[in-house]
Formats: sequence, structure tokens, C-alpha cells
Amino acid sequence: MAEGEIMREAMYYVREGNKIRCQLCPRECVLSEGKKGFCRSREVINGSLIATAYGRTTSLALDPIEKKPLYHFHPGTMIVSLGPNSCNLTCKFCQNWEISQQEYPTRYVAIEDLIEIVKQQKDQQIAFTYTEPLMWYEYILDFSAKAPEIDIVLVTNGYINKEPWRNILKVVKAVNIDIKSYRDEFYRQLCGGKLDIILANIIIAKEMDVHIELTNLIIPGYNNSEEELNDLAKFIASVDKNIPLHISAYRPCYKMTVRPTTREEVEHACEIASQYLTYVYAGNVYSSRFSRR
Repeated sequence: MAEGEIMREAMYYVREGNKIRCQLCPRECVLSEGKKGFCRSREVINGSLIATAYGRTTSLALDPIEKKPLYHFHPGTMIVSLGPNSCNLTCKFCQNWEISQQEYPTRYVAIEDLIEIVKQQKDQQIAFTYTEPLMWYEYILDFSAKAPEIDIVLVTNGYINKEPWRNILKVVKAVNIDIKSYRDEFYRQLCGGKLDIILANIIIAKEMDVHIELTNLIIPGYNNSEEELNDLAKFIASVDKNIPLHISAYRPCYKMTVRPTTREEVEHACEIASQYLTYVYAGNVYSSRFSRR
């Protein structure tokens, strides 16, 4: 362990005989002594579940908030950004798989040091991002308790059980949730997750008055049919038609070799979504109609 590093007991678990069931996310891993959860961030040590990834980051940077992407939350500002070497989904098209899907070098950042880094910036805000920040659950809550004046942003897959989700949203100002498809089959086959969890958590975030923006990475032939894009936009509009939607182009990565998404395909998806939603953006390609100006 690095100097100052702590052994933080994880939240949301129960003992089942001589094993432990983690209850943070829907996977609910059942673990014996010395075993790590699917996310690689929680391990049974001496009969307790320990958040072993606590404070260990793969990256630490100062980003424009639009990069998260958040276009309607403090636009034009900069935000300190960092994230763990962890994820609880297995997206075959993961665009940052090196730091999310496998072991990657990390460096421990104490909460006090992180607070000092943020306070040196003009904009007092922090984004837990890059991989899956919800696997840093305890670290985020502990940060908030020590620096409640700093705005917290999550860039997340939203794949978490309802009780811990509601609890962490109490200290979060904004979220960007990556809704990967509006088809459960897509989630199960390509991501190792379930769509209904994501949809329910979007609704919960809205109910708790957290600022929400959504991202949809479209993959040709997989999640960009007109029917699916219509259904996705209709769902978002049923929650709030003013929730911004960022539609991004896929590039071949990790285990997917499908051809890249074209600008025209992104623009067509934006046109469909714009029938139902007030704010639709082409996320990572330039569009004269749908890029942020």
C-alpha cells in the first residue's frame, strides 16, 4: 500500500455463511475469502468486504466540462477529472478498455490531496469519470463529506442497485449516463448488463432533481435502427424532453471490428431524436446542425 493509503470497508454487502454478497450493483457477486468481485475493486479480506480500489486512479486531468460531455451544466468551465481501474460491465466495444477492462497501473490520491487540487482551480468541481466511477462508491462519498462545497459530477453507466444509487445522488450535482442501447438483448449480449436497471436509474436521477445528460454511442447495424432510435428518444422525452442527448460515433475498439459510424449516420440519428427532444448533439463528429456552437 502507498503511504497514507487506507483499508476502507465497503458499503452494501451482507454475509451469507462463510461468504459475502456484494449488493452495490446488480451483479451481486458472492465472494469467499481472498476473492475479488467482477469489478476488481472489492475484495474479501479477513471476513470483510474491502474497497481495494479506494483512491487509486488511472488518470488525473483538468478537462473542459463539455468533454464529459455536459453542455448544460456550468458550460465554459474546467473540471478536475479522475477515475478508477474498474468497471462492472463488459462492453465489447469499450472505447477506453485499457483502463476499464484489465489491470492497469494506478496511483493513490488521498482525499485531502484531491481537495487541494480542486481548490487550486478557478472552478470548484470534480468529475469522477473515465471508467466506472460508481465502483469508487466509498471514495466519492468520503470526498463529499470532507468537501461538501465542491460540486460532484458522475460520468457513469448507471448500472447500480437502487438504494446505493439514491444514496450517492444526494451528494451529486450532475450526471452523464451512458445509455448504450434501448434493447435489452444488446445490453445482455454486448455489455453483460440489463437495460431496465439503466432506465429506472435515469428516472430516479430525474426524481431527485440531479442535472442529467445522456450519451448514446451508435454502432452500425447494432443499435442504430430507426425503430430503436425512435423508441430511445420517446423514452427520454417521457422522463423530460429537455434532457440533453449526445449521440456519438463508434470507432472499432477492444473486441468489436464493425466499421466506424459515419457522420451521416450520427446526423440521421440526431434528426430522429430531435423529433422528440429539445437538445440533441452530435457528440464526437462535427455537424453544422447538431454540434455545439
